[in-house]
Amino acid sequence: MSARIATVSRDTNETQIKVSVNLDGEGRLSSQTGVPFLDHMLDQVARHGMIDLDINATGDLHIDDHHTVEDLGITLGQAFFKAIGDKRGIYRYGHAYVPLDEALSRVVIDFSGRPGLYMNVEFTRDTIGSLDTQLFWEFFQGFVNHARVTLHIDNIKGFNAHHQAETIFKAFGRALRMAVAEDPRMEGQMPSTKGSL
Repeated sequence: MSARIATVSRDTNETQIKVSVNLDGEGRLSSQTGVPFLDHMLDQVARHGMIDLDINATGDLHIDDHHTVEDLGITLGQAFFKAIGDKRGIYRYGHAYVPLDEALSRVVIDFSGRPGLYMNVEFTRDTIGSLDTQLFWEFFQGFVNHARVTLHIDNIKGFNAHHQAETIFKAFGRALRMAVAEDPRMEGQMPSTKGSL
């Protein structure tokens, strides 16, 4: 397969974002979003997904983190969609269970071409650091809509909100890694009976 890399920019009145992805990377992150806990979570995605991410985001953080987090999800999704190409030869599906102490989360993804987010998470706190936990849904919704994937996220247990979030993002990275990996038995083939995704 050719190099699976992409760079996407998003420039609005609320945010200016540039995202570069390498799906066959070494798990490296360079991220400046202005939202520290989000950078920490993106580091989990890169490291556990073995995906290189280069992210620069400037947003209207004087209002709140909402636009930056949502638009980053959108831009990251666009970059994945561009980098994955026609999806020939990939595994397509990915899943992971990840624990962190008392917390356990499951993430399942399908590069189906059909956007759908099914997120069953009850955070035990409204904020982690200064980040509103409602914004995780906005991030994943933006990603799903623009990467055109089906994504199921379930936090099965946990009482520490930091641990809940971290297990979700680590599992997301692991599921991505599995789904985008090249399947030697599917080389050149579309992983769908439809013939396209």
